[in-house]
Amino acid sequence: MCGIVGYVGGQSALDVVIAGLKRLEYRGYDSAGVAVLADGGLAAAKKAGKLANLEKELADRPLPSGNTGIGHTRWATHGAPNDVNAHPHLDNAGRVAVVHNGIIENFAALRAELTDRGHELASETDTEVVAHLLAESFSSCGDLAEAMRQVCRQLEGAFTLVAASADDPDVVVGARRNSPLVVGVGDGESFLASDVAAFIAHTREAIELGQDQVVELRRDGVTVTDFDGSPAEVREYHVDWDASAAEKGGYDYFMLKEIAEQPKAVADTLLGRIDAAGSLSLDEVRIPDSVLREVDKVVIVACGTAYHAGMIAKYAIEHWTRIPCETELASEFRYRDPILDPRTLVIAISQSGETMDTLMALRHAREQGAKVLAICNTNGSTIPRESDAVLYTHAGPEVAVASTKAFLTQLVACYLVALYLGQVRGTKWGDEVRSMIRELSAIGTQVEQVLATMEPVRELARTLASKNTVLFLGRHVGFPVALEGALKLKELAYMHAEGFAAGELKHGPIALIEDDLPVVVVVPSPKGRSVLHDKIVSNIQEIRARGARTIVIAEEGDETVVPYADHLIRIPATPTLLQPLVATVPLQVFACELATARGNEVDQPRNLAKSVTVE
Repeated sequence: MCGIVGYVGGQSALDVVIAGLKRLEYRGYDSAGVAVLADGGLAAAKKAGKLANLEKELADRPLPSGNTGIGHTRWATHGAPNDVNAHPHLDNAGRVAVVHNGIIENFAALRAELTDRGHELASETDTEVVAHLLAESFSSCGDLAEAMRQVCRQLEGAFTLVAASADDPDVVVGARRNSPLVVGVGDGESFLASDVAAFIAHTREAIELGQDQVVELRRDGVTVTDFDGSPAEVREYHVDWDASAAEKGGYDYFMLKEIAEQPKAVADTLLGRIDAAGSLSLDEVRIPDSVLREVDKVVIVACGTAYHAGMIAKYAIEHWTRIPCETELASEFRYRDPILDPRTLVIAISQSGETMDTLMALRHAREQGAKVLAICNTNGSTIPRESDAVLYTHAGPEVAVASTKAFLTQLVACYLVALYLGQVRGTKWGDEVRSMIRELSAIGTQVEQVLATMEPVRELARTLASKNTVLFLGRHVGFPVALEGALKLKELAYMHAEGFAAGELKHGPIALIEDDLPVVVVVPSPKGRSVLHDKIVSNIQEIRARGARTIVIAEEGDETVVPYADHLIRIPATPTLLQPLVATVPLQVFACELATARGNEVDQPRNLAKSVTVE
């Protein structure tokens, strides 16, 4: 969850590291810190709270200038988010500095051993033990990379570690196990970071590190080994977006920018996946068609917003392929002893490709012999590397913690997988696939139409800023949309918000309805699911009769809902299964505006981080 930056080169290390941390603050903002090697020593500064607090500290008490440095922005696990527990952590002599992402599970035993050997540890963190262990190993072997390998062999858990030493000032070393770390290769300089966004302003050439590997950075290049010291093979790649893609571009918040980018993001997800004949061509799906034809069950594993995308995908997969499909919370998946075999296709959905719960779920699936297809937005991340196949969403960087364009592009990717399965298995005729692809290709324009009509939604959100609760109702694919709308309000507005299947209303939730309670209702198309449409209109009547304020999302031309809607939000008419792509957008805008009206931090909501790299 934490953000890490390391640098060796000719520039001011502090400037490079601070700029990189600004791009990574979405990963955690409980505290921040830096360490710079200069004048034969190691100088460090760290402060609780957001990066701005550290910048003020550095303005008041500048660090010496140096060309090697490391930095960290924290999402707290072990120890309160205060100055002492902030990273970097140093050994007792102040010669070794370490930053860390993840959890070291055996830190308590290691800490006790260090204490017995006379070490004095100042913080409550698991990270500090690494600084002391690294100093011990370095003093005996004289090689920082070898010292890191020795220490990593003692550690249990999931971790990314980056370290620097005053006694080897031209080197930064890093290590990774089950936690992200990527190398940037520049001209006479090298970078390490949790995400390429940290160094994209300097280089777009990157190296992905594999599991249980240590990297040594110098100005003239990098060396990668396994934890046992064996040379490791690495994959180099070119990042296909630039620094401007990670900037706000004139918007007040990254979330607003990312909402506005959704039409292009949807189009980019489709790009290159449709051949000249109008059929699907998914080159990244390396699972042979012969294997896909034998699949008799699909299981989707994901967390949070990605889980809602998976819930919608279930409807499409079962309808278009007639294969049974389950959608599972990745955090629960492997603990319930799921039934998997080589004819099971597991689809793992993760924006970052580092979501620990999802990663552990896919590993369990592969142990049982199932094939795994990843849907991911981050090239070179762990989940795609450990899957049998991958479909990248090509959404570009998503910085705001609350996901928007990643959700829509995950949906598009899920639809592509469902249609591809139908195409391969012969459950959808070629003209049916081509017709649905044309509908998908039109979605970007329809999302633009929705975005152009959002001012009334913003006005409505501002009027509800003093409310404590908002409920969301939906049927069929509208149910996961309701869940996603509620999640966005929880994340951003810190409000009690719940999503329900509208058919469950009379089975308990209707007891919550009271005078002037805002209830958002996602109405299915009267054309595609007329029976469900009639039923949800009855639901709207039921809650309105009990005093609720009804906020109705319905497609253009649907006049049946007009008498029962206190507030009507129109969306373009789409095929039923594709409606979430347009119905979700007003809920994103609604949550963002309501959070702003309540004075909340939109891009960095409290207690959350973008990439959840611990279970």
